[in-house]
Amino acid sequence: MSGSEKQARPKIPRRALDGVLLLDKPLGLSSNDALIKAKRLYLAKKAGHTGTLDPLATGLLPLCFGEATKFSQDLLEADKTYEATMRLGIRTTTGDAEGEALETRDVACEEAAVAEAMQRFIGEIVQVPPMYSALKRDGKPLYEYARAGQTVEREGRRVTIHALEMIACALPLVTFRVTCSKGTYVRTLAEDIGEALGCGAHLTALRRTGVGALTLDHALTLDELASLSEAQRDERLQPVDALLSTFPAVRLDDEATRRFLHGQRLRLEDIAETRVEAGRVRVYALEGDRLLGVARAGEGVLAPERLVVTAQ
Repeated sequence: MSGSEKQARPKIPRRALDGVLLLDKPLGLSSNDALIKAKRLYLAKKAGHTGTLDPLATGLLPLCFGEATKFSQDLLEADKTYEATMRLGIRTTTGDAEGEALETRDVACEEAAVAEAMQRFIGEIVQVPPMYSALKRDGKPLYEYARAGQTVEREGRRVTIHALEMIACALPLVTFRVTCSKGTYVRTLAEDIGEALGCGAHLTALRRTGVGALTLDHALTLDELASLSEAQRDERLQPVDALLSTFPAVRLDDEATRRFLHGQRLRLEDIAETRVEAGRVRVYALEGDRLLGVARAGEGVLAPERLVVTAQ
């Protein structure tokens, strides 16, 4: 095909749409590739995801379109829930099944010992980030050092394991559910549990089932999404404020709405019928219950942080 023919090919018009897609990411696909496929199906002008999910992990990947991208950072900060399977007795270079075996040890423990060891990791713990991770050192991701056979010093980071329970145990395989704070590496958690048991471990499967208040209940696979019509796909988008459901709501009358959308700070005593706790809130117009954005309440004022430009 000649250059002139390529230039003559009409561009497919992109759509301006706002909302959140709850995607059930398949195994083997990167978060960015999943985003590109979904964005293409929606013909969306603007899209982003709310934090990466490893290619070897499946499950919930919330994708943001249009105005929802302004609030994706809020989900990056949210707690996550996973279901995972670890294989006791084998340590690998990556901490999961993608790596090469480093060491094999006998699994001499029983189910009760595994359950007891897991309980020790509930609460605030310190994790050393794995070498095979996207964290950067001197501007370069750690996995690049690891692929070159180098190991660099990493500082331990405090994370919180809110809940950790065994789902199934058929030694040497153990399946568990964990709810944890942002920045937690589940494969590192599996490795550390294995070390506590004296036999080592690596992760063989990982599925994310929850991000903040969002779950897999209404999630779609890419194949399911592709089988729908444009109208049906649009119907499956969650509203922008699906990302903000954990924030208290404040509603403004017409005058306060106008001032808020101009970025003005508002006195809480002038706008709120009930007491507003200090912290971040989602803000709506009283008329039509339209999302206006996110603000921070405190010291008697409501200060706009991020505004929604288009009507919801």
